[in-house]
Amino acid sequence: MTNTNTLTMDDLYQVTGGNCREIADDSRFLNRLNHSTDRWGAWKCWCNSSIKGKVHNAWLKLGIDTKLDACATGKAGGRNKYYLNGVEITQAQARQHAMEVTGHYMTNSEWK
Repeated sequence: MTNTNTLTMDDLYQVTGGNCREIADDSRFLNRLNHSTDRWGAWKCWCNSSIKGKVHNAWLKLGIDTKLDACATGKAGGRNKYYLNGVEITQAQARQHAMEVTGHYMTNSEWK
């Protein structure tokens, strides 16, 4: 018997936890969306509170509050968290909201 369940990256992050790679992805997404951050790689984001703050502030301008863990090593519970109106949402939902706010819609391949 074959298991045909498919997990998204958001599903996997719920299980395995997130890390500085999510912050790096956020920086690339936000840079392409509205140039509110530079584009940083995961190693540059590792335990870098300055970059974490810049990405957090860029999300805030779009109505998304965040709890970013730049030092997470993939441990469960260490993933980055995103909030819209005080309700936790996924990273994908945060991105969708940001695109709706700006009116700039992109596919993953357009910003990665």
